[in-house]
Amino acid sequence: FFVLGSNVPRMSSGIQTKPKTAVQKSKTSSPLPCSPEPPIKPQPKPSDKLNPKTIDPFGAHSRPPSAFAAIYAKGGIPCRLVHGSVKHRLQWECLPEAVPFDPLLVTLAEGLRETKHPYTFVSKEGFKELLMVEGAAEKAIPLLPRLVPVLKAALAHSDDEVFGRGLDALVQLSAVVGPSLNDHLKHLLTNLSRRLMDKKFREKITVALQKLEQYGGKVS
Repeated sequence: FFVLGSNVPRMSSGIQTKPKTAVQKSKTSSPLPCSPEPPIKPQPKPSDKLNPKTIDPFGAHSRPPSAFAAIYAKGGIPCRLVHGSVKHRLQWECLPEAVPFDPLLVTLAEGLRETKHPYTFVSKEGFKELLMVEGAAEKAIPLLPRLVPVLKAALAHSDDEVFGRGLDALVQLSAVVGPSLNDHLKHLLTNLSRRLMDKKFREKITVALQKLEQYGGKVS
């Protein structure tokens, strides 16, 4: 018993020292798993491809930006989107009246085929506001041969929102240039008649045709 009793403090001291050394080892070894991890990139998950944050829109392996997106990124569009609490608006770098229509109006019309934000809003609102300036008719009429094919492409687009923007732009242009658009309508009516069979756009296209007839006069 004395032998066992004499060993008790030794055993207790050994028990105290072992957890202590284990704690020390845990303190010194705990950062080790973290330190080699940063330089080693984890294997990509299939879900990462669906995460927009992991996709660089201008990366080497991504689709090249459209012409409108490239011009916008380089500052070729003299207006920017301003996010509001209720609705968005455009902020022009200079007065729209001072902006040359050629080639900006054509560029904005090409942007109607965009499907990503903010290009969708900038192109639609920019086209609308540019046609609202004083003397817009005199500036837009010479551009009709270039504008009509661009609007035709928007009206032929498979995306419903693109078609809607193209239709709105066509009515806005007709309200400004009036009968000057009549000679070009034959290039656009085919695309409108195709969508007229769609119940979603039947009423909107009918109203648009009525406005085109109104702005174009008896000849239309």
